[in-house]
Amino acid sequence: MSKKNTGKIGVLLVNLGTPDTPETPDVRKYLREFLLDKRVIDINPVSRFFLINGIIAPFRAPKSAVVYKQLWTERGSPLLYHGIDLKEKLQASLGDGYHVAFGMRYQKPSIKSALEELREQSVDRIIVFPLFPQYASASTGSAHDKIMEIVKDWWIVPSINFISDFCNDPGFIESFAELGRKYLAKENYDHVLFSYHGLPERHILKGSDHGYCKLGTCCNSYNKRNKYCYRASCFETSRQLAAALNLSEDQYSVAFQSRLGKDPWLKPYSDEVLKTYPEKGIKKVLAFSPAFVADCLETTIEVGEEFKEMFLEAGGEKWQLVESLNSNDTWVEAVKQIVLQN
Repeated sequence: MSKKNTGKIGVLLVNLGTPDTPETPDVRKYLREFLLDKRVIDINPVSRFFLINGIIAPFRAPKSAVVYKQLWTERGSPLLYHGIDLKEKLQASLGDGYHVAFGMRYQKPSIKSALEELREQSVDRIIVFPLFPQYASASTGSAHDKIMEIVKDWWIVPSINFISDFCNDPGFIESFAELGRKYLAKENYDHVLFSYHGLPERHILKGSDHGYCKLGTCCNSYNKRNKYCYRASCFETSRQLAAALNLSEDQYSVAFQSRLGKDPWLKPYSDEVLKTYPEKGIKKVLAFSPAFVADCLETTIEVGEEFKEMFLEAGGEKWQLVESLNSNDTWVEAVKQIVLQN
């Protein structure tokens, strides 16, 4: 029996992924799936296979498992439960004319299961919303790639609209600014650091519009030629956030974290920059991670704890992480408005 056309619009929220548990075998499984993605480590497939399976996953998994155990809560992985909470709140806000599903690019719940959920609802069309504010081939591009890989086997493929970035969306900016103002109202911070997840420089250059990217002043403005440049998007988010927080240019910095391997990654590196602050008289720092809309290992542990320890050891006095947007009401409304605009 054929399903009745519901007239609903499907919304697919996508985030990166998380291990099923913080135990080493599950962490190893997650790392293998993640790092074997050709858009994440863009080298020869044979070399990538042996690098991941022979070196990185076996040796990194036990160390990462220790960190994941620090992150884990009674509800499990924050990236997962914040995503589920966002889905449920967005569903309630959008109402019966929409069906919201949530999937992860790696591990569970999978993008495939989320798409099947939308297909079961017989939605008229699908709005794909990867929860990555700044476009990168290794995140947004990979999610788009996976979705097209899945739906190509559907007999009927509905209209699909991809949201590729929202780095300067007013609602997104205000959601982070609102959280930052809460801390700025309580303490006089010497400086604000906007720390973004790093990427290899070659990823940026590969996506450059006919050589426009120079990994330099080309990111001083955000325009049609660098709209999909991750570095330019990070600087644009920072400019918009600084304006919303009434920060002058000398009151904030932009840096990049979480590099892997020996190849050059986007600079400056957050862990190196923060160590220079105390000698410059910067003793109190408010840190944001605006590449992440949900708290995870890179925000809570890396920026919130590891960077704090480095800063204090270098002579700093106070390091405060601004939590991510998670599923707070301002962010839910921002997501709703982005969906409605699309």
